[in-house]
Amino acid sequence: MRVKQSKSKNTINYAIIKDIKVGNKRTSTIVENLGNHNTILKEHPDMEPLEWARLRAKELTEKEKEENKDFLITFSQNKQLKQNQLNEYHGGYLFLQDLYHQLDLPRINKEIQKRHRFNFSLDEILSRLIYGRILAPASKRSTLEFSKTLLEPKEFELQHFYRALEVISNETEFIQEQTYQTSKKMTQRQTEVLYYDCTNFYFEIEDEDEEGLLRQYGPSKEHRPNPIVEMGLFMDKQGIPLAFCIHPGNTNEQTTLKPLERKIVKDYKASKFVVCTDAGLSSKANKVYNSFGERSYVTTQSIKKLKKEYRDWALDKSGWRMVGDKNPIFYNLDELEHREELKKQLFFKESPFYDEDLPNQRLIVTFSTKYQDYHRTIREKQIERASKLLGKPSQATKKRQTDFKRFLKETSTTKEGEIAEKRILTLDEERIQEEAQYDGLYAVATNLDEDIQTIVAINQRRWEIEESFRIMKQELRARPVYLSRSDRIQAHFTICFLALMIYRLLEKQIGETVTCSELIQTLRNYKFKHLYGVGYLPTYTRTTITDQLHQAFGFQTDFEIISEKNMKKIFKKTKSR
Repeated sequence: MRVKQSKSKNTINYAIIKDIKVGNKRTSTIVENLGNHNTILKEHPDMEPLEWARLRAKELTEKEKEENKDFLITFSQNKQLKQNQLNEYHGGYLFLQDLYHQLDLPRINKEIQKRHRFNFSLDEILSRLIYGRILAPASKRSTLEFSKTLLEPKEFELQHFYRALEVISNETEFIQEQTYQTSKKMTQRQTEVLYYDCTNFYFEIEDEDEEGLLRQYGPSKEHRPNPIVEMGLFMDKQGIPLAFCIHPGNTNEQTTLKPLERKIVKDYKASKFVVCTDAGLSSKANKVYNSFGERSYVTTQSIKKLKKEYRDWALDKSGWRMVGDKNPIFYNLDELEHREELKKQLFFKESPFYDEDLPNQRLIVTFSTKYQDYHRTIREKQIERASKLLGKPSQATKKRQTDFKRFLKETSTTKEGEIAEKRILTLDEERIQEEAQYDGLYAVATNLDEDIQTIVAINQRRWEIEESFRIMKQELRARPVYLSRSDRIQAHFTICFLALMIYRLLEKQIGETVTCSELIQTLRNYKFKHLYGVGYLPTYTRTTITDQLHQAFGFQTDFEIISEKNMKKIFKKTKSR
């Protein structure tokens, strides 16, 4: 380490710097700012500021050498391991703990604790429930055991876990609103566009609750016979969760949007935004609601469900324009097959979409060759699967809207017109041709007074909320739900919501350069062997992802050994705001 002097007009500033290596490049970083010439002279009048600064640099250098000294460790083949002593610990939570504290959740929990009577730490339990949901998703009882395996192990009573769930349920709206406010200090919350979607989660228990409670039979998106609960989620333009709601599984999802949106307007002080949803949530009532004030909507629209005049217009091959082209040139889609330079472009047409309650509504239809090829490939694979059942009528019974069996039709007569003795299956060529008309087409309805590119860009980011639900179901394993009481179910999804928010913030922190499964698996594998009284041996594999995590969070553990003293410093760092 060495002293750096920065001269200004009236004084000299002193700092201690050291050389570091970032990737393949060498650079320097400030270790400690010492102050200006006059300040140091005042605090240390018996020494020249430069002399004192050099002594301080030497002191810090010696301290660093002491901390980084080599260890000589001996092992014995005759020394038996202590019974029931855990030797390997999870460390991936350290990055989550850093974000947990940046969200100021300890302070939020402290406020909640003042409103309730209990003699345990809500903060310690909630943090472990979140870490466990990301690192080892399982039942609450299993999470209690998992808490003992962290580098900073904690032991809890199961009854305190369940009591904490009751408190979390009662305070879920406060937690959501507060974490929204604190997250604004961590990243720019882009709430000018909000994405809303609903999904359902099934229960391990097969019995539904009494009417009015959460666990009810309803239309499962996974076609399971189990009771379900419905979750609605708002997400901002960056893909970070904003607010959520839970409803009984038999609730019409279209009715869930307005109450949660009112909460955002009231509690989050947001009034000007565009709400983007899929077609299943685009009821007329929701559109009308988002036509008042400074709110707008962009929603997907099924072309097949349009009135005939609009459907015929959408399917017409003529009258298409290129997105981004300011020249009023119209194209016929049949021309694209012969013009390679146009195949990568996105085309559109738009029309007023009249409704007496929605006077400013627009219907925008887009077409892309890439999307057309995607539709064709999917259908060809489905036709191939359907063809394999032509001689197996007993296997071609159920037909869902997206089921490949929809391309089969049953006839009861032969080609000669005679009554057939057996069921005869053939490909439904008429249906195949009917569906082919829609290849490459996509429609949205909107009242937003913006150009086509802006509207298309808004709708294209809708995949992020669908991905958020996939993360909750697959990585965070939010279902099946093992709880039965409504308050505990509400708490379970509050924990999942917070885990998703922390995961999304983690993505932003390292630059969104890796897949969800890669990042979460890296955290789960981030483990250490504890040599009691000596230090910690990393047992994880150092990768590009671990390097990114260390650089983003400002600490490193990828050394042959980390002393207990240095590990305690890391613990402290991840808890500082």
